[in-house]
Amino acid sequence: MAEHLGLRERKKQRTRQLIADVAIGLFLRRGFDEVSVVEIAEAAEVSKRTLFTYFPSKEDLVLHRFADHEDEAARVVRARPAGTAPLAALHAHQLDALARRDPNTALTSDPEAVAFYRLVTGTGGLTERLIRYRERSVTALAEALREAGADDLTARLAAVQVITVLHTLAGLVSDRLAAGRSADEVYPEAVAATDRAFRLLAEGLAPALAP
Repeated sequence: MAEHLGLRERKKQRTRQLIADVAIGLFLRRGFDEVSVVEIAEAAEVSKRTLFTYFPSKEDLVLHRFADHEDEAARVVRARPAGTAPLAALHAHQLDALARRDPNTALTSDPEAVAFYRLVTGTGGLTERLIRYRERSVTALAEALREAGADDLTARLAAVQVITVLHTLAGLVSDRLAAGRSADEVYPEAVAATDRAFRLLAEGLAPALAP
């Protein structure tokens, strides 16, 4: 029985992945707003009802790729080595992600990944949903920071700033790639921007904005 359930779950995962891959392929070729759910279902050879079983909305067909990253910052804080400050752990994690060319940092030479990031940031309905995704990231990180000993206000303010910084850094990288530069060429600048951003988080903006 357990083996049977395992096979069924794997089949569901394959179907879900197929639907998502077909949808994103269509979106990248024609634009998010130009592709209907009916077209996606037909191209994936599933019913519209089956599609909505896996993805409750059209936007979910794209943004499910971010689901694994929603609580990533919180997980980094919770998994940090003993004696390591949360901000230092997040800084190190971001540098490691850049070195690995993690698409979540936008630093990738994969044309499809670059196009995907531009699709998300350039489509109104998707950016609105992405804002809600970031809000959940902030909530998760704030909770992890409270667990680490921060008071409620500090945890909330720090979480908002960290998640905003990570989003801003990805946007800067994306702009440079969109200008035709390679990931390898942009990498040193991305590292320098990350170091400076986390230094500002650690020291505050007052010294940087002093007259």
